[in-house]
Amino acid sequence: MHHPPIFFCILSFEFPISMANPCSSISSSLVITFIIIFQLLSTCTLYANGCYTSIISFGDSLADTGNLKQLYYSTNRETLHFFYPPYGETFFHMPTGRCSNGRLIIDFIAESIRLPLVRPFVGVKGRHMMEFRRGVNYAVAGATALDSSFLAARGVHNPVTNSSLRVQLGWFKRSLPSLCANVPDCKHFLGHSLVLMGEIGGNDYNHALLAGKSIEELETYVPLVVEAIISAINELIELGAKTLLIPGNLPIGCSAVYLTNYYGSDNVEYDNSTGCITRLNKFAEYHNVFLKRELSKLRERRPEVNLIYADYYNAAMQFFRSPKEYGFTNGALKACCGGGGPFNYNASTACADPSSNVCVQPDSYANWDGLHLTEAAYKVIYKSVFQGPYAIPQFESVCPTFIIKEIDGISSSR
Repeated sequence: MHHPPIFFCILSFEFPISMANPCSSISSSLVITFIIIFQLLSTCTLYANGCYTSIISFGDSLADTGNLKQLYYSTNRETLHFFYPPYGETFFHMPTGRCSNGRLIIDFIAESIRLPLVRPFVGVKGRHMMEFRRGVNYAVAGATALDSSFLAARGVHNPVTNSSLRVQLGWFKRSLPSLCANVPDCKHFLGHSLVLMGEIGGNDYNHALLAGKSIEELETYVPLVVEAIISAINELIELGAKTLLIPGNLPIGCSAVYLTNYYGSDNVEYDNSTGCITRLNKFAEYHNVFLKRELSKLRERRPEVNLIYADYYNAAMQFFRSPKEYGFTNGALKACCGGGGPFNYNASTACADPSSNVCVQPDSYANWDGLHLTEAAYKVIYKSVFQGPYAIPQFESVCPTFIIKEIDGISSSR
């Protein structure tokens, strides 16, 4: 298994001293030297205190830190509800384009390995691209693994974006010359980056389900969705990626959107232990099993690469089964912010709509707006994957947990 190296810096300097004015020379030399030392130590600290020098992210709303918002603003399109308060209220105190009340899993990852929160790619150009050396996010809310044209040919319309995984990968490859100087430098840059592949694929199924497609038809999409993910992983490996985290799908049968859509139907079976829709959760597991199988094959072909499967499904099922154990005293199924109804979700009155309502304590809810989770729920998933058993292989075998557990506030609460 490939382990990212941890470097230590040994610095040695000679000070040129002018005999005409030795004190002045020493003073100016010391200032310059301290600046150089500070810059070098800052770089070395990335290795000494963490496993990676940057995070590169692809995916959908589970990872988007503002790309869709920038895309809409740059094209003067009608803005979406999650560009407005109360989105972002808990941590950022303003909407950032994240589809939650606060931080996402990617934010907790960045904090834990002592990197800046990963900025969205869209809207940054020229010399500012070098700021992305410590992290860049290509994920777009609403994005699919398959191209929009594939889904459209099957009668499935993506109303949000056409920025599929292939499009995001194209952005990344075109931006590489701004991130690194040449092929060896790019391979070094990617080799010391943690690459997050999503979650991606969930919207291929969400858009199809909301378009009225049957689960039987969705099952025919699964091999194609997984193939798109594996293809992107292979391209990134060829470019130099050494550690990739690939999440599975969440238990969509626990989503307030589907619980509302199927509410009152006699043809729906529910899990008595959670209240979630059994058939939808079994479908999510079907996707995840297929993805894990293909990742196992790829590990055999590329043993020098760390391919980590992140089990978002079972990490989330912990609080769907026992919400109060994780502090969700208002349950895991009802949305904190929404338009009313048994699960506080209404397709015609989204969260942030003037007539919607928002809970007082978002941390006591697992569901934020019907489809997305709260910061508190994402934190549980983060801890379960990065500090617990819900990763294959476990993340501590790639990045020691003592590095992560030092981060204030990540391990000490929920």
